[in-house]
Amino acid sequence: MFSVITPLALGWIAGTALQLQQAQLWAGEVHWGLGIVAASLVWLRVSNALAPRMSAGAFWEAGVWFALACTLAFAQVGARANHYVQSALNPALEGRTLQVVGLVQLPPQLLLGWYGDRLHRSGGQDDKRQAPPTDLRPGDRWQLAVRLKAPHGHINPHGFDYELWLWEQGLQATGYVRNSAKDAPPQWLGHAGSHPVERLRQQVRRAIDAQVQDRAMAGLVTALLVGDQAAIERADWDVFRATGVAHLMAISGLHITGLAWLAALGMGWLWRHSDVWSPRKPWSLWLPAPIAASACAVLVALAYAVFTGWGVPAQRTVWMLGVVTLLRGGGLRWPISQVWLSVCAVVLALDPWALMQAGFWLSFVAVGVLFASGSDALNAFDASAEQGRLPKRQGRLLASAWVSAQRMWREQWLMSVCLAPLTLLLFHQVSVVGLFANFLAVPWVTLVVTPLCLLGLVLSPAWGLAAEALQGLVWVLKVCAGVSWAQWSAPAAPLWAGAAALLGMGVWALRPPAWLRLFGVVLVLPVLSWQTPRPAHGTFELVAADMGQGHAVLLRTATHSLLYDTGPRYSAETDAGQRVLVPLLRAWGERLDRIVISHQDSDHSGGAPAVMAMQPQAEVLTSIAAEHPLQQLGAMRRCERGQSWVWDGVRLDVLHPSAADYERKLKPNALSCVLRVSAPNTSALLAGDIEAVQEQDLLQSGQTLQADWLLVPHHGSATSSTQAFLEAVQPSVAIVQAGYRNRFGHPRPDVLRRYTDLGVQVVQTPRCGASIWRSEQPKLVQCERNQRQRYWQHVF
Repeated sequence: MFSVITPLALGWIAGTALQLQQAQLWAGEVHWGLGIVAASLVWLRVSNALAPRMSAGAFWEAGVWFALACTLAFAQVGARANHYVQSALNPALEGRTLQVVGLVQLPPQLLLGWYGDRLHRSGGQDDKRQAPPTDLRPGDRWQLAVRLKAPHGHINPHGFDYELWLWEQGLQATGYVRNSAKDAPPQWLGHAGSHPVERLRQQVRRAIDAQVQDRAMAGLVTALLVGDQAAIERADWDVFRATGVAHLMAISGLHITGLAWLAALGMGWLWRHSDVWSPRKPWSLWLPAPIAASACAVLVALAYAVFTGWGVPAQRTVWMLGVVTLLRGGGLRWPISQVWLSVCAVVLALDPWALMQAGFWLSFVAVGVLFASGSDALNAFDASAEQGRLPKRQGRLLASAWVSAQRMWREQWLMSVCLAPLTLLLFHQVSVVGLFANFLAVPWVTLVVTPLCLLGLVLSPAWGLAAEALQGLVWVLKVCAGVSWAQWSAPAAPLWAGAAALLGMGVWALRPPAWLRLFGVVLVLPVLSWQTPRPAHGTFELVAADMGQGHAVLLRTATHSLLYDTGPRYSAETDAGQRVLVPLLRAWGERLDRIVISHQDSDHSGGAPAVMAMQPQAEVLTSIAAEHPLQQLGAMRRCERGQSWVWDGVRLDVLHPSAADYERKLKPNALSCVLRVSAPNTSALLAGDIEAVQEQDLLQSGQTLQADWLLVPHHGSATSSTQAFLEAVQPSVAIVQAGYRNRFGHPRPDVLRRYTDLGVQVVQTPRCGASIWRSEQPKLVQCERNQRQRYWQHVF
C-alpha cells in the first residue's frame, strides 16, 4: 500500500531548508497565500476530489505529497518569520536609556547584562556603580533603566551565527542595565507567579552549589541534571571536545531514553502486579501493561525534557518515543525510517530554525546511523515495556551483560566512524581518542553519574557522589586529551564534498557488500583531503576578522600565513582568539608562521593565549614589555623598524617602532608595530593604534607609506588618521575594525569625512562582517555579511 508518510516528511524538511536560504523575507501575504493554496490542495486530495488526476502511480503520488508538504512548510516558516520581525526593536531606541518593566526569565524579547565590578578592575566594587541584586529569581518583576541595541553578532567564515541564535531564542534586542550613580535604581515590583519550571531549575542549581564544594564538578552535575551547559567551565569543555564526549555533558537523547526505559520497567512491573492491591479489577483489564508502560515512559521523558530546557536531542527523543507509543496503541507498526523522518519533520514544524543547529544534525544522523545499521534500540524499549521486569537468573544476567557490552562496542565503533565526516563538516576537527573515551564515558555517565544526579533530587548527598564519580572520569579524559594526537583537524570542505561524505557515511552504515562499502569510503575522501585554495605566488590576501572592538587581520600568501593582532578579551572566560580566530584558522587549515601583536592593549592581545596555544610553532613579534604577563605565554621578539622578510614574492617590512622608541618609555599605542606588505603593483599597511605623533614620525622617516589597503589607525579615533598621513598613504580601501555601537564612538564622524573626501572606500566590520581583500583585485572587498546574507541578520 502506498504510504504518504515518507514523502510528506521529506517534503516538510525540504520546504523548511529552502525557506532558511532566503536572504530577504517575502511579504507576509505571499507566505499566507502559499499556505492557503497548499492547505486547500491537501484537503481536496484527502477528500479524494483530485484522485482521478493523481492515479498515475505511486511515484506520481509521492511527488504530489512531497510538493504539497514542501510548500506548506515553506509558507509556515515564512509566515512565522514575518510575524516575528513585526516586533523588532525600533532603531530610534538604540543607545537610549529606557525605563522598562519585565520578568526575570529567559526573555522572549530582551537579553540584558547586569554588570557589577568592571572586567579589568583589580580592587573592590566600583563606587560609581550600583551593585546588582544578589537574589534574582525567575518570575520576579523589575523596573530597570536599560540601554538596548538591535540583535547584532559577528559574521566570519565558518563562524557561529549569533544573530540566528538570538532569532531562534526569540530575543529581539540585547543590552545592559544602567547602574551608574546617576541612573534610577532598579525597583523590585513583586513576583508574578509565572515561569515555575525556570524557578525550580534555579532552586536545583543552588542546592547543587550548596552540596558540591568543587565549582567545576558542581557545574558538571548542574549541566547533567538541568541542562545548564553554561555552568561547565571552559577548560573542561576543551577536554570534552578533544575526547569527543561533549555530547554526554548535556542532556542528550541517551539520558532521556535511559530514564524512559527505567520508567517503562517500573510501570510495567507495577501494572502487571496490580492484582495484588486490586484483585477484583486488575489495571491490565482496561489498559494493557505494555501500553501503560510506554505511556509512562513518554510522560516521564516529556517532563524531564521540559525541565532540562527542551533541547533538540530531547525533543527528538520525546517525539520518537511518542510516535512509537501511539503506533503501539493503535496496533500499527511503521518502518523505522518513517518514524525517524516523521519525528524529524515534527521537530522542524515546531522549530524550523533548528535545522541550522549542529546539534540537530548530530542528533538525528546519529540515530539514523543506528537504525540503518540494524540497531534494535526501539525494540529494546518495546521489550522493556512488554516485560516490565528484569531477568531473574544469574546466567541470563551475565549473558545479557556480555551481549550489551558487545552491542555497545559495535555501536560506538559505528558511530565514531560514520559521524567522523559529519563532525569534520560541522567543527573541522574530530577526536582520534573518541572511540576509547566514549567506550569508558558512555556507560559511566549513563549508568552511574546520571542516576546519582537524579537521586540527588530526593537525597542531596547523592550529588556529592556524582561529583566524585565525575572527578575520576574527568581525570581520565584529561589524560586522553593530553596526547599530542588526540584530535585531527581538516579544512572546511565545500558543499558538494560534504554531500558526498554524508552519502558515503550512509552507505557505510547500511552494511552493504565490501565493494560497496569501499565506494562509501571513496565518497568521504574529498572531505578528508580538502585544502583551502591559497593565493598565487607574488600575491597575498588579507582577512579582517569581525570580532568587535579590536584588531585581528590574517595575511595569507602562497605558502605562508601571518596573524596581525589577536582581537579583544571579552571576559575572564572567553576572548576573540577562542571564539573567532581559532575556529577560523582551523576551518581554513592555517598553520601560522608568524604572529604580530602590535601592542599590549587587551583589544589587540586578548586572544593571544588561545591562538598561541593552537599555533605553538608560530614566531611572535611584539612591542609588549618584557615584564608584561603575556610574555609568559612563550618566546617573543621585539618588532623593530628595519625588520624585513620575503614570502612567496611578497615583501613584509616593519616600519615602526624604532629602537629609540623603546628607550623613550612611550605608552602602548605609541609603540604599535606597523607592518607594510607589498607585492608587485599593490601594497597594504597595518597601522595598529598609532596616533598623530607616530604618523608624523613615519612621514619624516622617509619610508614608503603608500598602500592600496589600510587598516585604519586606532579604529578611527580622533587621535589618528591625520590629513597628511592619509595623503601620503593614498589608500583605495580603508578597513575599520570596531565594535557595533562601541562606547568610544569609533569611527568618529570627522575622521570618516577625511577618508570620504579623499575618495577612499571605508569598510566597517559591523556592517561588513569579516572582509576579504586580494592584492590582484585591489579595489574589491568581499564582505562576509553579504556573502551569507539571511533574513534574520541585522539590517542597517
